[in-house]
Formats: sequence, C-alpha cells, structure tokens
Amino acid sequence: MNTPDRELLAVPMRTPASANEIYSGVARMAGTLWCTRHRARPGKTARTAVVAVHPSSNFLGHYALGAFARAGVDAIGMTTRYIGNDTALLLENCVVDVGSVVRHLREEGYERVVLFGNSGGGGLVSLYQNQAERPTITAAPAGGGPDLTQADLPPADALVLAMAHPGRAQLLAEWLDPAVRSEQDPFDRDPDLDLFDARNGPPYTTEFLRRYRAAQVARSEAITAWAEQKLAELDERGIADAPFLVHGVCADPRFLDLSLDPSDREPGTLWGDAWNANFQPAALGHYTTLRSWLSQWSLSRSRGDGPARLRTVDTPVHVVYGTADQGCFPSHARALYDAVPHDRKALTPIKGGKHYLVGQLELTALMVDTLLDWLDDVPA
Repeated sequence: MNTPDRELLAVPMRTPASANEIYSGVARMAGTLWCTRHRARPGKTARTAVVAVHPSSNFLGHYALGAFARAGVDAIGMTTRYIGNDTALLLENCVVDVGSVVRHLREEGYERVVLFGNSGGGGLVSLYQNQAERPTITAAPAGGGPDLTQADLPPADALVLAMAHPGRAQLLAEWLDPAVRSEQDPFDRDPDLDLFDARNGPPYTTEFLRRYRAAQVARSEAITAWAEQKLAELDERGIADAPFLVHGVCADPRFLDLSLDPSDREPGTLWGDAWNANFQPAALGHYTTLRSWLSQWSLSRSRGDGPARLRTVDTPVHVVYGTADQGCFPSHARALYDAVPHDRKALTPIKGGKHYLVGQLELTALMVDTLLDWLDDVPA
C-alpha cells in the first residue's frame, strides 16, 4: 500500500478579497488560498487530481484525502477565502476561488482534474462547472462581486457530488422554522406550525406538511424582501452591507419523522437533538449579512441551485450518498442525479454511510474505490 506524501499548497487568488467580506487584513493582503495535497507517490505528480470542495468548511484535513492518495490519485483539500466563516460569503467569489485552484493544478501538469463537492460543496461545484462551460453571471445578486463571464474558469473533467444537498438556499429553506413569528424572538411561536409541538406529530400528516413547507418558503421570501429593502436604505447612507441574525434554522420534519424520505438514518441532526440544534449558534445560516443572504441563502435570489445548474453541464457526474446521513437525504441525491442531462452519470448509495463518514474508514475506502473505478470507465 502506498504511503501518501502530504504537503501544503499555496494557490494565488485570482481576485482580491474585500474588506466587506473578510475582517482579517493579513488574510486579505496574503491573497492566498491554502490547500493540502496528498500525493500518491512522493515527489511525483499523478495523472489525476481530486479536489475536495466546500464553500467555507476547512477541508485541509478532509477525511477522504488519504484514501484517494492511497488509491493512486493526488488529492487536494482546498479552502475558499471564507474558510471557517461564511457570514459574508458570496457564492460568486467561491466560484472564482475554485477556478484559481483548477487553473493552478492545470499549470502544474495534471491531465485530469475532478471536483469532489462534499456536502455544501455539491451545489458549489455544480455552479462552478455550469459557469465554466456556459458563463452568464456578471455580478452577485445584490450587485458587486465578480463578473464570471470574464473570470478564468477552466472546466473540470468530472464532478463528484458526495453526501450533497441541492444547494445552500434550498437546504436552508427546508430547515427554516416557520413557527417563528418574530424574527427578533424565536420563542414567539405559531403552535399550528410548530414541528416540536407533540400535537402536530411525529408522524406528521400530509396536510401539516403542506402548510409547513409553504410557510418555510414564505419565511425565506420575507427575509429576502426585508434584506433587499435594508440594502436600499444602507445604499442611501453609503454603507455596503450589514449583519443580521436568523433564528430557527434546523427544523426539517425529516429530522424527527423517519417515514419521510426514508433511509437508515437515526432521528436528529448533524448537531444532535433537533430542538437544541434549531437555536444553537453553530448551525447553518444563523449569522449572515444582507448581501450574503441574497447570494447563498435566499431561495429566489441565490444562483447555487445544484439541480438547476446541472441541467446544462456536459461533464461526467457521479452522485454518491450515505444511507445513514442525517443532513442530506436520498431525495437530494436523486434530484442532483436526475438533473444531469446526459448518460455519463452515476448514482451510488453507501450503505450505512453517515454525512462525513466519521469513523467509517472502510466505507471511505469503498466510496473512493467506487469513484475511481467509475472515472476509469466513464467516457471523456
């Protein structure tokens, strides 16, 4: 068995970071995207590079890097400019950052670059490939941000969407707590829409779910309308952006009712008990800014809808999901797979696989072997 050679990889950013997005002056001045590389052979460049991608998670120590390198390809865990802090994140900047890494690897001599979009990385790599093949986006939803039609976005040779959801906006809309009646007080609650009121379930009736899902969308759209109004007010004051708080961000009925989107998962969330996770600070979308909300969390404004972006993608796509995943469900995987318009695609369940395959080394190796076998067989 090969012993992977690990190294730190510094990739120059193709566009500078803004003071409105990153508070650290050192990070802005450095202009560097930090990655880790696990080489299959020390001192040698493999034919294929697999790049683990997420909008903000620290993938420098991604769980699959060593497994990919042991299987014979070079594995890169990349970070975007928003590593560890997505409060002011613009998806459009993340696309540029992915492009910086892909271009750097091409220049190093890799013949094939595969984007491994894990979790929230699935929607990001779908958006990236869509814009690399057919660029249309000229600014972020609230204005500003990069013009992707003028960016340097080399297309990847294949996409892997692993334990992925359709996109950050779509996921948050499914998780938003519609019982919250006041955006300032999460405990001012509508009992008829309260997921955690035992009178409503689980199990939840079809009628309750219909009203619940509609109310989630309505809340998302109300926040979007408010954010756009606030941005207009700030513009009159010469201010670019402002932060705000979103309460109740972990209330998907699937967390409590396992008959919905059935799988091998246990009740609960990636953060534990759903009631607590719904209010705790360390959850998706809890802290954000007006511009960032429109770019990454707004159902109607964000460009990060994975299935919508995949409908025009020409490159091969492999969707892999864990059947015990508490955050990304089988319907998510199916939606991504079904959106791909060609037949150079695959859909693979990992039996018993959790969201990040934590402590599941055998399943990690199985996933990697399955993906590399597919890459060997898929037509270019």
